[in-house]
Amino acid sequence: MIYSHEVEKMCTVAQGVAHGAAPIPEEAKWVQAKEVSDISGLTHGIGWCAPQQGACKLTLNVKEGIIQEALVETIGCSGMTHSAAMASEILPGRTVLEALNTDLVCDAINTAMRELFLQIVYGRSQSAFSEDGLPIGAGLEDLGKGLRSQVGTMYGTLKKGPRYLEMAEGYVTGIALDADDQIIGYQFVSLGKMTDFIKKGDDPNTAWEKAKGQYGRVDDAVKIIDPRQE
Repeated sequence: MIYSHEVEKMCTVAQGVAHGAAPIPEEAKWVQAKEVSDISGLTHGIGWCAPQQGACKLTLNVKEGIIQEALVETIGCSGMTHSAAMASEILPGRTVLEALNTDLVCDAINTAMRELFLQIVYGRSQSAFSEDGLPIGAGLEDLGKGLRSQVGTMYGTLKKGPRYLEMAEGYVTGIALDADDQIIGYQFVSLGKMTDFIKKGDDPNTAWEKAKGQYGRVDDAVKIIDPRQE
């Protein structure tokens, strides 16, 4: 250790009482986090890239400082999907400190990692008051039974009005309008269910019909338009 001449000349003064780090809530325990291994919890965070063309939602499940589970969801940029694929391999097994200082390929994923790090080391995790935390696999609950991200895609113009393109239920195939051309419901097909039906042996047309659904007052519609063509 190298000290400056000014410090070397100083007389020693006792520091007095040191209470240590303030305890933070972790998995229903109060922890004075001093080492990376003291950090546990599941949390979510959002990141964005510099041009803000895309975003990443990142979910991490950390046990004793080590990332045990990672869910990487991206939207808005085609290259981000490939970056997410790499990040899903990179993150599990690393400590939260390693992950913070690892190139996760995409700036949005890096930013999400930074935001999660801040949350979890300050005791702001989603599982802060959950006894023993959440099991490995809890991240998949965000995706639901079909293991698909919850995506909403809508478009609108002043001249032609709104278009529903994709809802949590699935790919929107029709928008139901009343006599005033106001939206009163929509038709959709769940692409995840459709794929599962095909895998089980259904032909595509049958699978399409079985995966269809509707929401709202579709049966009362004066007309139904295709959001991608009309």
